[in-house]
Amino acid sequence: MKHLLFLIFAVQACLPGFAACDGRVRIVPRPAEVEELPGSFRLTPRTPVVITDEQLRTPAEIFARAVGKLPGTDPAVTAAPEKHAVTLQLQPGYEAEEYLLEVGRQRITVTASTPQAVLHGLRSLQQLVAGGEIPACVVRDKPTFAYRGAMLDVCRHFFPVEDVKTYIDILSLHKINKFHWHLTDDQGWRIEIKKYPLLTQIGSRRAETLVGRYDKNKEGVYDGKPYGGFYTQEEIREIVSYAAERHIEVIPEIEMPGHGLAALTAYPWLGCTGGPYAVWTHWGISDDVYCAGKETTFEFIEKVLTEVLALFPSKLIHIGGDECPKGRWKACPLCQQRIREEGLKDEYQLQSYFIHRIERWMHTHGREIIGWDEILQGGISKTANIMSWNGSDPGIKAAQRGNPVIMTPKWYCYFDYSQTSDPERYEPLGNTRYVSVRQAYRLDPCDRLTLPDQKRIRGVQCNLWTEYIADIRHAQHMVLPRMAALAETGWANDRKDYNDFVRRIPALVAVYKAEGYNYAPYLFEGIE
Repeated sequence: MKHLLFLIFAVQACLPGFAACDGRVRIVPRPAEVEELPGSFRLTPRTPVVITDEQLRTPAEIFARAVGKLPGTDPAVTAAPEKHAVTLQLQPGYEAEEYLLEVGRQRITVTASTPQAVLHGLRSLQQLVAGGEIPACVVRDKPTFAYRGAMLDVCRHFFPVEDVKTYIDILSLHKINKFHWHLTDDQGWRIEIKKYPLLTQIGSRRAETLVGRYDKNKEGVYDGKPYGGFYTQEEIREIVSYAAERHIEVIPEIEMPGHGLAALTAYPWLGCTGGPYAVWTHWGISDDVYCAGKETTFEFIEKVLTEVLALFPSKLIHIGGDECPKGRWKACPLCQQRIREEGLKDEYQLQSYFIHRIERWMHTHGREIIGWDEILQGGISKTANIMSWNGSDPGIKAAQRGNPVIMTPKWYCYFDYSQTSDPERYEPLGNTRYVSVRQAYRLDPCDRLTLPDQKRIRGVQCNLWTEYIADIRHAQHMVLPRMAALAETGWANDRKDYNDFVRRIPALVAVYKAEGYNYAPYLFEGIE
């Protein structure tokens, strides 16, 4: 089978116009309906993109810039009607992300009710353009899930503004509409908070970084080089605006009550012991967490979140909630006093108290929380959004109890995991756990759920943790083409077919090449 897949790709790569070989429309994610017609449309350097509404100028320009990277194309955006053109139009009667793409011999039309959906149609067209001759067709399309996300961890390794924008571009290409931005952790605090300047003056910097793979049972080797970086509030606004132009919502993550060592280093009074603390130089989980017994802890978090909410208009705010060791709380007189005063059973219920309290504060400000599935421990309200990463079972239980759920089980959705079964032979240094493209594609977010419970699955997400990923080129290698598999689950879960996905993906790879993305070759070399 591996050799057969390689042969298929080799043959396709040698054919002119392979994106539409034999008149077949090849688009990832798979469209809802495709009607193939005789003939084709030839995009020339003089083919314009015509907008019939000024709201469509931005998606038109995004498309024109992308397609202009292909040989023999350089479309201009105009409001003047043209005959041999790509025409964009808004019409009522379509769902928010639904579009109609019509390709004839003389004209291409993208119709939708929103600029977001028009951009989706243009992203599909972009794959057809990559093949040269665009097959005549009618594509009617809309997504299965409203939430289609991708996370980037910028704490273990920092990504400059332009690299974050590149990551957002990759999301847009795959019709992913949520960018989960992991901004705080034990290894660094990456967002400017004006009320607490030491968070970035101290918390954004670590003394050095582990070299090689982390082993908690062995003494590590370190590079001896100070490491840091953070985003100013102006840079945050710039990135949020950039994403919004591509109709991607940015969801910030401010970790609590665990994974807060960078904040404790800046302000030691936030911890149970008072320190001293240091921003972590290796990976894993710190025992030091926010003290749940101090009112000053909650005052700090609320003031931080007040600034976060002013920067991010997203309805959803991620508060982490994962991997919170309870040892410090067990030994802390103030935490034990809080347990007694609130009538709590144990430290798990203390974590639940912590999350409930932050959620209530969020509700007073018109926002909703998302947390990793550990926030289910000790009980949680039914309004909290659960991000299920410890397999699918926590998400299933959360949906059955009435919570909205994002499925992101690590054995399908963690793209820091290796892509081959022999990473030492084929891949850069990284996590040796294994998620191939095929495995990523196998995710069924609604598996084992009744129809009523399936309605509580808001969508899916892939995650890129960056312990071993120091730059955007390596990040591209890890997410591409696995992000295409995740995108198809989010967009077309009810119509997936892996063999058909393999047949269609060369059109998307042609776009990767035009953009200069450093995609992983293993799928195309028959390596799993």
